[in-house]
Amino acid sequence: MRYKLMSDLKAGLTIKSTDSLVGSFFEHTSILIVKHNEEGSIGFVTNKTFEKSLHELIEFSYSKPYPLLDGGPVDREHLFVLHKRPDLIQGGEKITNELYLGGNMEQVIEAINNLSDGQQEIKLFIGYCGWDAGELEGELKEGSWTFLKDNVK
Repeated sequence: MRYKLMSDLKAGLTIKSTDSLVGSFFEHTSILIVKHNEEGSIGFVTNKTFEKSLHELIEFSYSKPYPLLDGGPVDREHLFVLHKRPDLIQGGEKITNELYLGGNMEQVIEAINNLSDGQQEIKLFIGYCGWDAGELEGELKEGSWTFLKDNVK
């Protein structure tokens, strides 16, 4: 489903870069918006892998190999988590009916190490994408992004 109104922008939607962003970090990216309010927007690139795996990070060397996604150019010193397991991971902020942002990191790592299908239910990101109030709306209006879908699978 394609959207035409900037007011349609909300958490849970995915946007895709257009050719106007070729040559930038955002070339060929899809971004899941996880927050959108009067202060701005936050999202994660969902289609770029990070060059290292979770177990290659010193503080998580005890973990099993687990893919990391390159979530964006902001705050690349921290891990961010999106998950569909509030039954296993406490403290997450509900984004959609089945998707949560953040939570207890010890529980995240425990779930990763114990779940056989964890990659479908837990995504780890290095960095995120952030826009100040009105900035993403402006980029949508100028044609840098298009809306892709209105739900998360």
